[in-house]
Parts: sequence; structure tokens; C-alpha cells
Amino acid sequence: MLLTRLAGLAVARRRLVLVTTALFLALAGILGGGVAAELSGGGFDDPQSESVRAAQVLEEQFGAGAPNLVLLARAPQGVDDPAAVAAGTALAERLAQEDGVVEVVSWWTTGRPDSLKSRDGDAAVVMARLTGGDENAVDRVEELAPLYRGDFQGLDVSVGGQAQVFSEVGHTIERDILRAEAIAIPITMVLLVVVFGSAIAAGLPLLIGVLSILGTFLVLHLLAKTTDVSVYSVNLATSLGLGLGIDYSLFMVTRYREELARGRAAYDAVVETVRTAGRTVLFSALTVLLSLGALLVFPLYFLRSFAYAGVAAVVFAAIGAVVVLPAALAALGPRIDRFDLRRPVRRLLRRPEPRPAALDEGFWSRLARMVMRRPLPVATSVIALLLFAALPFGDVVFGLPDDRVLPKDAGAYQVSQTMREDFPGRESSALNVVAPSATGGSSAIGGYASELSQIDGVERVDSAAGTYVGGTAVAPGRADLAAGGGTYLKVIPSIESFGPEGERLVGDLRDVDSPIGPVLVEGQAASLVDTKASLKADLPLALGLIFGTTFLLLFLFSGSLLIPVKALVLNVLSLCATFGAMVWVFQQGNLTGLIGDPVVTGTLDTTIPILMFCVLFGLSMDYEVFLLSRIKEVWDATGDNRRAVAVGLQRTGRIVTAAAGLLAIVFAAFVSSDISFIKLLGLGTALAIVVDATLIRGLLVPAFMRLAGRANWWAPAPLRRLHDRFGLSEAPELGQDDPMPTETRVAAGV
Repeated sequence: MLLTRLAGLAVARRRLVLVTTALFLALAGILGGGVAAELSGGGFDDPQSESVRAAQVLEEQFGAGAPNLVLLARAPQGVDDPAAVAAGTALAERLAQEDGVVEVVSWWTTGRPDSLKSRDGDAAVVMARLTGGDENAVDRVEELAPLYRGDFQGLDVSVGGQAQVFSEVGHTIERDILRAEAIAIPITMVLLVVVFGSAIAAGLPLLIGVLSILGTFLVLHLLAKTTDVSVYSVNLATSLGLGLGIDYSLFMVTRYREELARGRAAYDAVVETVRTAGRTVLFSALTVLLSLGALLVFPLYFLRSFAYAGVAAVVFAAIGAVVVLPAALAALGPRIDRFDLRRPVRRLLRRPEPRPAALDEGFWSRLARMVMRRPLPVATSVIALLLFAALPFGDVVFGLPDDRVLPKDAGAYQVSQTMREDFPGRESSALNVVAPSATGGSSAIGGYASELSQIDGVERVDSAAGTYVGGTAVAPGRADLAAGGGTYLKVIPSIESFGPEGERLVGDLRDVDSPIGPVLVEGQAASLVDTKASLKADLPLALGLIFGTTFLLLFLFSGSLLIPVKALVLNVLSLCATFGAMVWVFQQGNLTGLIGDPVVTGTLDTTIPILMFCVLFGLSMDYEVFLLSRIKEVWDATGDNRRAVAVGLQRTGRIVTAAAGLLAIVFAAFVSSDISFIKLLGLGTALAIVVDATLIRGLLVPAFMRLAGRANWWAPAPLRRLHDRFGLSEAPELGQDDPMPTETRVAAGV
């Protein structure tokens, strides 16, 4: 078999494998170690959406766009004091002279509109646009912010705007990664020692985890040179790389130690481990990979970036588990249990050496048999609990990330929050109605602007024909709003645009018949509407791919129709419960003081449930495969369904629980993040992993398999023949048909 030959090659060339791995780790660390600084903070828009196309027209035809730099200037004596007027005018004029800064407007230099001055009159804003795209804007704001922040001729200036938000998010993510690693790695190392008892055995999963992380960082570094990659994907690279590296290694090392305990020589133990556990690891990795790969269906590069990071992490973790780890095991041989901490502890406590347990003895076997004695009450109780936890998800309100993903003490958040609370208008959240080829002349533009200004939620409309409030012209037209035979109208909302009210406003604007030709609507609220529509359109395909490939793979693995259906239903139930808990905490604001008091907006980021679904569906299949592989081994050997479930759970319960606990800790470390939806991702994933490894695998799976009985393994005759021909059946035991020549084993030196 291929896996047997691969194991033999890894053992025979173990020094080459380990040296190559060390060199790769050094190269990946050097090139990819600083990858977070190379990535982008955006990616929440569909490039083909109306709002994005409108933004492109604004940039190319009118040289205009949404302001992405805001200077909030506070004047203790009031902004209309002569000294403050002089200082504010100088501030706006100085900013306008900076390279790459255009469209500077301020209360002091643009006719003193109320929307640019706070209600109490002690603060005003200067807004501008940094040219060159998001990446250039972030670089430029990092140069400008230190020059303008602080005292300016008696004004106290703070820096905000989208460019500053992206800048602060990037730096925050870098700190978050270091903090999460500082939390997760030491705790994980201690728990691995507890699980394995041996410091050497515990170090191997950590090695594969580091390999997966650095390998993924290198992939993201290379991808960033050719396409947009979201900086948020680095968090998944770290948590999933470390978690899966530990998961797969834990499974492999445990099987290797079992084979040694059975009296196999080190070579035979490595080959048998790769043949059995390695096969399961590769199959499990394929299910996780396909689930994460479904994110590529979506056009938002925020989600696609998580596919890049997730797929890379899975691939490196799997390669590490079936190539690098066997080489390390062969190099260590029986010495893997050196520095075994269990023996001195037992001597200290005067406890005897544990006797080898029978296959169906132990806590997990007893739990399985208890559940199978009363499967219906157990299943009903657990399902009721999960459905109760899922109830808040019915009240979910979706939004998109803005400055409020930052902590409350972040400068960019404080500037935006001040403008939301203290300023009468939403100048920085303006919606632009763009007509690339305007018809009808000034009268048509004026009539259109007048009609738009009467829509509920609109404060005013600026146009080339005049400024309109409530249907009435209050100021002359602006020549800068027309160019190249087209025009655009600036709609200043009076409501919070990043939410349900903003979505309604966009719909109302788009419903008005345009007398000046086809128009496109652009702005934050329009982006929210278009993004939700794009995700809704692509979600069925993504779910179809996930469900379809998972069903097919589990059928090929088990030969059963019922087992894949059971796995899909239980996974969806578990995920709905997790989503309900996340709405209860992050949207409704319950218990947020326990997780760092993030900003509660009353919405949940639209992309995060999709991301969590793909990540968690893959991880839950990971544990499903581990458990199913052992259950099927016993079923194939005995045909006894109850015994197969009890033995399978006993042989995997401890390892799955340990792996899930370690993976949950890795993700839970990101609750320490200062970015709110990274907190959400970390907490939600950790909670779902724990629920899956306990309530689902420990209770519902035994209950359902007991209720189904022999039907668990049924398939129609045509599908049974299909499985017999193409299914993933077990390889022959080593010794029965060992395809590795004796000379190869001698060359391996084992």
C-alpha cells in the first residue's frame, strides 16, 4: 500500500526528513514570520456588487470617494471662538497640502454645516480622502497620524476614519497573535505532558503544530504578493495550525505507543501506525480541507483568505503527521517514553502499575453502555438542551465590521463613537448616488435630489443643482459633483447607516425612479446590503458542496447511508446551539464583562457564522472520523453493533476528549483578542468543540447508533457494490501481506 511504502521511506530516510524539516522551519519563520504586516484589513465587499462598481466610477470619473481620514478637533473655548477658527482653518489647510490627501472638508472651511460640528459646539471635524487604495491609505495614515495627533495650536486633535481603523486593526492583530501564543502554547505543553506522561512524547505534537503554523504563514506570505489576503486569516492559521497539528499527532503517537505495547518492533509499530491511524488522519484532513475549501465559493476576499489559511494549515498538519512524525518516531524508537513522569508520581503516591485494560473496559465504555440502555431519554434530553441554546439565533441581526471591532480605548473607535453620539449628522457615512451618464440637465438633477431628500432617514442631499433638505433647496449647487458627462449626489443620512435602518434607506434610494439615467448607490449601508445579498446567493452552493462531499466521503469510509446522515444532522444541531450562544453574548451583550467587555452593536458580523460553520463542520467531521474508524474496525470483526460502539468510544473517548480540550484551549486563547469578532470566533469555536466532543460524541452518537442497530451499516445493494469497489476499506494487517521488502527494513536500521 501507498501509506505503508511512505512510512517505510520516512523511516529509512528519517535523518534526511528531519533535517529538511528543520531547514523548512527556519526558512518559513524568516519569510513568513512577519506576514501580518503584509496583509490587508478589508475584504468585506463583493468586487462585482453595485456599491463597489459605484465606488470605482467615483474614483475614476470624478476623482472622488468616501472620506477615510477624520481629524476630530476639540476646542475648550468652543469651535467658533476666533482662536479656534484660526487654528481649525490652519489645520484643514495644512492637511490639504499633504501628498496623497484630497477632498478635504471641515466645519471651518466648508460653510460651517451643522453635521461637521458637535451639538455642544466644543468639537468639529476635518475629513479627507487618502488616495491609492486601502493599502496605501493605511501606510499614509501611519505617517500622518503622529504629525496631527495631540495639540495643534490649542486644538486637541484625535485621528480616526477607515484608514486609521485598518491601521489599528493590523497592529492589534499582531499583538493578539503573540498574546494568544503566549497563553496557548505553555498551557498546551503542560496538558500534553499530562496526557502522555512523557515530556518527549508531548513535544512531538507541538513540533507538528509549529510546522503547520509556520508553513501556513509562508503560504500567506507568497499569496499576498499575488492577491489580496485578509490580516484576520492569520488568527485561523495560528489556532487551526497548532490545533490540528496536535490533533493528528496525538492520534498518531497514541497508536504508535499502543503498537509498541503489543510487542511490535519500532519499525513495525511506525508502519502499522501510518497504515491505520495515518489513513484516518489523511481521511479526516480531507474532510476538514473540503469544508474549509467551500469558503472559496464566496467572492469576499475576507472569507477566501480563511480558505487559504485553513487549507494550508490542514495540508501541513497532515504532511507533518504522516511524514515528519513517523521519521521522528523511528529516530526515537522506544525512547519516546523516556522522562516518563507517571512512574515517579505513582511511586510517590505508592500506587501500583496499572494493568492493561480490556478493549471494552473503562469510563467511556461504561458511558456508552449506560447511554445505550436508555437511548431515547438521553437523546431527547440532549436535543432539547441544544435546541434551547439555539433559540437566540432566531433573533440574529446581521451587520458588517466597522470601527467597533476595536476595543473601547482605541483611538479610531473613540473618534467614530464621538461622531455617532455628539454630532447631529452622519457626514462620514454619506451614501453616493452615482449617474455615470446623466441626462435631463440641471432641472432633472434638482428634482431628483429634492425627491431623495424627502426619504425618511435622509438629513440632506448635495447635488450639482443645489443642496436639498426635506425637498427644499437650501444652498447652491456644487460644481465638483459633476464630471465627464455624469454626476453624483451625496446623501447624508440622519440615522445609523450600518444596521437595519441603513439597509432600509438603501432600498428606498434604489426604489426611486431616476430621471437622470441609470444610477448606482455607494456607501457603507449599500456595502452591507450588497454583501448580505452576495453571501445569500452563494451560501446554497457552499452548503451543497460541504454536505455533498462530506456525505460522499463518510459513505466511502463506512459503506453506510445512515451514518453520514446522522453525522450531518448532529453537526448542524451542534452548530445552531453554538450560534445561539454567540447571539446571546455578542449581539445581546450578556456576560461580555467576562470576555474583555467588547463593544456591543446589536448585530452579528454577517461573515462570521459562515466562517464558523465551515471551520467547525470540518473539525466535527475530524472527530467523527476518529470515532467511526474504531467503531467500524470492531463492527467488521464482530458484527456486534453494541460492542462496536462501546469499544470504539472507549478506544477514542480519551484521545478525542484530550484533542478537543487542547484544540478548544488554542481557540479560547483568542478570547483575549482585542478585536471583537476574533473573540467571537475564538469563543464560539472553543464552545462548539467542547459540545461536539462531549454531548455529541459521548451521548448522542451512542444513543442514535443504538436506536438504529444494524441499520447503521445498511446500504442498498447497488451502493454496497459501489462501496465494495471504491470504498476506503482497511488495509491488511502488517505481517499478513507486508509489501515492504526485508532489505528496506534492514536499511531503515530499526
